[in-house]
Parts: sequence; structure tokens; C-alpha cells
Amino acid sequence: MSEIGTLYAVGVTYLAALFFVAYATDNRWLPDSLVRHPLVYALALGVYATSWTYYGSVGFAQIQGYNFLTIYIGVTLAFVLAPVMLAPLLRLVREHQLTSIADLFAFRYPSPWTGTVVTLFMLVGVLPYIALQIKAVSESVAVITQEAPPHLLALGFCATLTLFAILFGARHITPREKHEGLVVAIAFESAVKLLALLGVGALALFGVFGGPDGLGHWLSEHPSAIHALYAPVREGPWFTCILLAFAAGFLLPRQFHMLFVENMDPRALKTAAWAFPAFLLLLNLPIPLVLWAGHAADLDMSADYYVLGLVAEHGSRWLMLATFVGGVSAASAMMIVTTLALAGMCLNHLILPAHFQQQTLPRENLYGWLLWGRRTLIVVIIAMGYGFYRLLEVHHGLVQIGLISFVAVTQFLPGLAGLLLWPRATRTGFLAGLIGGIGVWATSLILPLLFQSGLPVSDFNLQHWLGASSQDRWTFATFWSLSINGALFVAGSLLTRPTEREQAAAAAMRPRDAAETPPTVPEARSVGEFEERLAQALGPQTANMELARALSDLGLAHNASRPAELGRLRERLERNLSGLIGPALSRMIVDNRLQVAPPARRALADSLRFVEARLAHSNVRLQGLAAELDTLRRYHREVLEELPLGVCSLTPEGEILIWNSAMARISGIAGNRAIGRTLADLDPPWQGVLSAFTEGDENHLYKLQFGVRGHDRWINLHKAAIESLGGEGTGPAGIEGTVVLVEDLTELHVLESEVTHNDRLASIGRLAAGVAHEIGNPLTGIASLAQNLRFETDAAEQDACVRQILVQTRRISDIVQSLITFAHAGNDPSATREAVRLRECVDEAIHLVQLGREGRGIVCENHVPPDIEVHANAQRMLQVFVNLLSNAIHASGEGDRIRVEARRDGDTVEISVDDEGRGIPSELIERIFEPFFTTKPAGQGTGLGLSVVYSIVDEHGGTVSAANRPERGTRFTLRLPAEATPA
Repeated sequence: MSEIGTLYAVGVTYLAALFFVAYATDNRWLPDSLVRHPLVYALALGVYATSWTYYGSVGFAQIQGYNFLTIYIGVTLAFVLAPVMLAPLLRLVREHQLTSIADLFAFRYPSPWTGTVVTLFMLVGVLPYIALQIKAVSESVAVITQEAPPHLLALGFCATLTLFAILFGARHITPREKHEGLVVAIAFESAVKLLALLGVGALALFGVFGGPDGLGHWLSEHPSAIHALYAPVREGPWFTCILLAFAAGFLLPRQFHMLFVENMDPRALKTAAWAFPAFLLLLNLPIPLVLWAGHAADLDMSADYYVLGLVAEHGSRWLMLATFVGGVSAASAMMIVTTLALAGMCLNHLILPAHFQQQTLPRENLYGWLLWGRRTLIVVIIAMGYGFYRLLEVHHGLVQIGLISFVAVTQFLPGLAGLLLWPRATRTGFLAGLIGGIGVWATSLILPLLFQSGLPVSDFNLQHWLGASSQDRWTFATFWSLSINGALFVAGSLLTRPTEREQAAAAAMRPRDAAETPPTVPEARSVGEFEERLAQALGPQTANMELARALSDLGLAHNASRPAELGRLRERLERNLSGLIGPALSRMIVDNRLQVAPPARRALADSLRFVEARLAHSNVRLQGLAAELDTLRRYHREVLEELPLGVCSLTPEGEILIWNSAMARISGIAGNRAIGRTLADLDPPWQGVLSAFTEGDENHLYKLQFGVRGHDRWINLHKAAIESLGGEGTGPAGIEGTVVLVEDLTELHVLESEVTHNDRLASIGRLAAGVAHEIGNPLTGIASLAQNLRFETDAAEQDACVRQILVQTRRISDIVQSLITFAHAGNDPSATREAVRLRECVDEAIHLVQLGREGRGIVCENHVPPDIEVHANAQRMLQVFVNLLSNAIHASGEGDRIRVEARRDGDTVEISVDDEGRGIPSELIERIFEPFFTTKPAGQGTGLGLSVVYSIVDEHGGTVSAANRPERGTRFTLRLPAEATPA
């Protein structure tokens, strides 16, 4: 095998080893602790060090001395600013799933032209850098073999690299996924080239100079060597080089891709902030040694290739091959990552928008189409780099070629400053500045390069035309391109007004909670409708997969229907599609297919939450009227929150806007679970209760009873519609929403039940003496009959005694049963209501009250017709009449009469209880139903009897009133619901 064939085989074997590292990583053969280690991420950023660093830095040091370190210093400054510059960019890229520098600027300066201009300029600006890598590999073979390599070698290198670039980054279905294998492979590549370059430095120190002493002796004999390194620092373009390296450190496509897009853990950036500059420092340490060793060895070649020349003359074959592998590693890593990044940019900002405008996007297997489009673009970009390499048939230093690309990416600095620091910046200013800077860059650097390469282009020298021929061309090109760029950027931004989307993009630069962003309300009202609309643009398969991914990201179910949830889903879809097809096209598809509902561009609930969140998180101290309004807002919010009544406020769309603490306590549903949902999303039975009430015609509903978690609850419901100030609300007839008040009566009912039961027990106590007397008489009779029965021998007399004993026993049983019936479970307010024969109930009450001593001298008359029935609970009705009759007996004297009458009046029954007592003073008659109010002397009444009557009658939907009779006494009148079908 020829020497060239050997080198080619070694290069291919090394690339295969890189692919194996990536493959092993993707298949989880390597531990995650290693793959995701911050130092691996820092080493992956070493893709910055290309053939320029590996070979060209020595040639640059020969011409510019220690200025070669500016390429390291500029990047270090960029990473020193990581907390204020790189970290915000990383957050923005991750949050909005941006996959390239073109995506970043297209997101901040939304315009169909932003991504296109950035992509085309980046493509043209990076082609010299790709050509540099091909040139370095081709010429390195010439240095080792001492013969001119055939042109097919460069072409073969490009073809092989194309294959591996596709295997590295175009194997996945979607380009949005992280390429962990690529990150680890690039980190491995960085370690290889660092070790190789340190090995060459060791060879220079010990192989050429014989050690540090020999180096010191040679430098003392050649003081010009050190002077040559210092002199350009005082005279050369060191500031320009630092600025160019600063921009290239994170704006070059490969750097942006590895630094932001492939970042797997934002915390790794803290480690990279010191580890990556340390890596570059180690990489640059051997450069002066190699330069001096090349001079000492009188190498007859360009200083760019002293690294290989030293190894070829003083090193072993294995070291030579290792050094060559280091150079191939530096070139291949740059080309692989750069082409991956540029392919994504071209696909998202050149190819896809054109197909979308022409409606030629494939509706079936879009992922496969994107994958093959990405692969095709990788081939095209590397082919373009090879074509540019063939144009450079003149001798240019590697660094000089690389600086052309550095000046190109520096044109993005004004736009980046606006992105980070100036919310007022507009897309017009950005595009005007960028195009102006491109014009200066092309005329001052590209045209002279093409002319010197023998192409038929004009020999226009902008530097000479401006009278700056004596100025360093890199300083001239950088200064004037950035000056024109910055001036047009500022002027264009000041002369135009930011659009609503530009303002939103500028606001996205500030870290904020998700609640601060007011989501829009889409026209689509379900996830299924989302999928149907997206399928029209993306195809059913892609729409289904993207919706599933977005729902998973948000933790939403497929049946989500809340306006706020659908608004969040719309935003997440736009972000995810941005990672797949770019922000411009994703915005276009979402805006066209998932339009915002015209009546309300923002849900009322989310808008108010947005305003309150902004006020809560704002660091600005409000003053004047704004402060007073905020104080008033906080006061009203606090009043609503602490109100003892449950408050539920609804938007016109039925979404819950306010759910105060009392509402949460009554319902058992926390505010964070209720707010933002509709009533239909609440837990039962509240979903049914509140939905039925808000949809019904009644504005008030009293004493509604229903079961909650096995317990009965009583509530009053009230509602009111909120009209907009201008009468033009987002709801029907200018309605802005509905407020529902919930009054919890459960504790009051329980208390009333206990009072009723206690009053019943008190009544039993008052009847106890009479009951004892009533029971005592039959007991005495039974005892006498039993004694006579012992001595009675006549069978007929014995039978008569037994019958009399049974009669007296039944009498006792009836008395006891009456008391038991009166005391039995009548305290349960939820007891069943049924048809109650009113006459029987009054008879039972009369029988009970006449057991007492006070009732024996008073006549109680029951004139209630036997066919009248009321719909009530019999036990509680019995207590009503016992209390009324007892009250009448206490007011009556010996021989007085108490008369109970009733008549049916339509759907109600009117009952009157008249007595012949002393009446009630007119000034007290309005208070007799108040709890604990009594006209009796202290210790002779609790004042609960009539209060209990009022409560029971009201509970049954009736009324009770009292009035003095003209002739004498008092009349109590009750109106109760009649039984629908009389027995």
C-alpha cells in the first residue's frame, strides 16, 4: 500500500472509531454518569479548535507573535460572561426549542426574511472555513509523503466525511432529539487532538532542544525569536482578533450547536465556563515550542505545518500517524458539526418555507422527508465546501482563511446585543444592519480573495478607495462592517415600531414563571380538533405524534378541554414544531391552522391571572395612581378571599376565575384545582349542583340539600351576571361573566336540630309528673286486681280480673308509646317526608300535653277535618303542635278552651291554634319567634319552643305567624304545603 493509501486508511479507521464511540453512547453501552458529565460537555466544545488551531496557530504565531493567543483570550472572555450572556441564550434555546443561530434570530426578529438572510449569509461565510479544513488535510498529506497529493484525495476525504456526517447526525427520525453520541464523539476527538498536540510539543522540547536547558540555551543565542513574538503585540491587530474570537466562540454554527442545541444539562455550562478555556490554554501551550523547534530544525515548509514537519524529521512513525490523526480529527469534527448545523438551518429557513408556500409539504411521513432532506443538504454543503476549496488555488495561510469566517459571524453581534439588552430593537433594524455589514464584508474580504484566486471578478479595493491602505485589513474589515451594521441597526429600530410578536419575543428573554404569560384562546375546543387542523398541514401521522409529544410535555390528558389548557397546548405545539421545522414555519402553521378565537384573544381568567402575576413578580415600585390602584386591587382581592361566603366567579366561556377560601372549605376542592377549569370539571356533586344552578333561570335557591362524601349538606345559592362597563362584553348581551355566592347552612341546621331535640326533651321533662300520675292510677288498679286474683276461685271472676289487668296494661303502654314516639329520632332534619294526616297528628299532640298537670283543667278541641293531609315529616309536625299547645296551655286558665282548626287553600293547608289566654303584649309580638326569647319568669322557660316551631315550619317550606284575637287570647296561624293527592 502506498503512503497516501496508508494515511487514507488511518483516517477512515479513525472516523470509524469516532462513529463507534457515538454508536456505543446511543445504545447505552457507556454509563450515563460519563456521558452526561460536565467535563464531557466542556470537551465537546473543543470543536472550536479546528485545523486553524492544530496547524495554523504556528503560522499565525510566526507572523503575529503572541497575538495567536487572542483567539484563546477572546473565547475566554465570552465564557467569563456566561452568567449574563450564554446562560440566557441557553435558556431561550431550550425553552423555545431553537436549533440554530438562524432560529434564534428568527424568533427574536420574526420575519419571513430573517431566517433566510441569516442562513444564506452563514452558509457563504462558513464556506471558507470548510475549505480551510479540506486544504489542511490535503496539504498535511503532502507534508508527510513529500509529494503532491492527487485531487481525488481531497474529494475522497469529503465523500468519506459526508458518510460519517450522515451517520453522526442524520440517523434519527426527528432532528429535535439530542445527539448524545455526537457529543461524546466530539469530546473524544478533542481529547485526541489535545494529546497529539501535547505530544508534538514534548517532541519539540525534548527531541529537538534536548530539554528545558537546551531550549533556554537556544533562546539565549537567538533573542530575536522572543522579540518576534512580542513585537506584533504592540503593533498588530490584537484587539480585533480578540473581538473576532469573542464572537466566534458562540456564534459559529458548530459552536452554537454544541454549546446550546446539544446541551443536556444547563448546569454543565458552569463547569464549561472554566474547563473549556483551560482546554484551549493547554492546546496553545505547545505552539511557541513548535515554532521555535521548526526554526531550530530549519524546516523547509510553511510554518502552518511545522507540527507535521517536526514529527516527520524527529519523531517515530507511530507519533507521525498519531499527529496526522489529530489533524484529521480537528478537521473532521468541525466539518461534521458545521454541516449538521447548516443543514438544519437550510432545511428550516430555505427549503421548508418554499414548500409550505407552494403547499407541497408531504402529508405522509413528514419525518422521513425531513430526514432525507437533511441528508441531502449535508451532501450539498460539503460539496460546496469542496468547490470553494478548488477555487483557492493561491497560497493563503490557514488563519487568514479562517479569519474571513470570523469576521462574517461578528456581523451578528449588533443583533445579539439587541436580543439581550434592547427590547426596542426591530426586525427592520436587524435586517438593515446585517445586510449593510454583509456588503462591507464581501467587498473588503471576499472580492479580493476571489480576484487573487484568478476568478473574473472586479479588482475593487474598498480599503484603498477609503484611503486606509496602511491599516491592517482585518481591523479595517471588522471596524467598518460593524460600524455600518450597528448604525443601520439602531437607525432602523428607532424608525420602526416593534410589532406585537416582536414585543412578545423580547419579553421572552426575561426569565419568568409560566403563569406570567397570558395564553391565547384557540378556536379549536378539543385536542381532537387540534389534531384535525394540524393534519391538514402536517399529515395525520405527524399531527398525531406532535400532539402526543406536546400533551406529554405538559402532563395533559387527551380529553383536555379547558381554554387555558388548550392555550398552553397551542404554545407548546409551536415550540415543539420550532425544533422540528424552525420557528418561522412553525409560527406560520400554528397561526394558520390553530387560529385564536376572534371574540376574546385572551381568556378573561388568564388575562387577570397574568396581570396579577406580573404585579406580584414585578420589582418596580409603583407610585402615584398606579400604587393606589394596586392597593385597591389587593384590598378587594383580600375581601373576596376572606369573605365567609363561598365566591365563585365565571368567565363568559364558563371558566372559573375566582374560587375563594370559603368556597374551597365548603366544597372541599382547593382553589388551584378549580381555578382555570369549567364547572363540568369539578368533583361531584358540585359539578351538577353549580352547573344546573348557573344554567337555570332562578337567581336564588334556598336550603338546597344534597350528600357530600356520605354527609348531608345544606346551602343557599345566589347568582348575578356581571355586565361590562361599556355593555359590550365577550359573552352574550354584553355579559362579562357570572358570580355565584354559596352560603353554607349545614352548621346552622345541625344546631337547629340539636335545639329541636333539646326542646323535645324539655317537653318530656315537663310532662314527666303528669305521666307519673297517669301511669300511677292504672298501676294501683293492677295491683289491687292482682291481690284479689290470688284469693278468687270463681273462674268467671278470674277471667274478668285478667281482662281488667290487660286493659290497664294497654293504657300504660299507650302512655309510654306516646312519649317514645315524641322523643324518637325527630332530630334528623333529613328524615323522610310523607303524607301526614293532620287530625291524627293533632290528636297525638293533645294527648301528650294533657298528660301534664297544667293541661288537665283545660279543654283542647280538635276540629281538623280528617281528610286534610300535609307533606311533611310526622315526628317534626308532632313537635310543632306539642310546642304550640303547650304554649297555649301556659297562657290559659282553668276552664279555658284551646281550639285547633284547619282548611285547605289550593296547594297549602292553613292551620290555626286559638287559645283564650291573656294574649301577647303588642310590643313583644314581633320577637316571640326569636331563640331564647320568653315572657315567662326566669327559670320557667327556655325560650326555644316557638323558635323551634318557626325553624321546623320554615324547613318544610311553610310560614307561621301570631296575632292577638279581638275577643281574647292569641291565634297562631300556620301555612304548610298540602299533600298532592289526598288519601
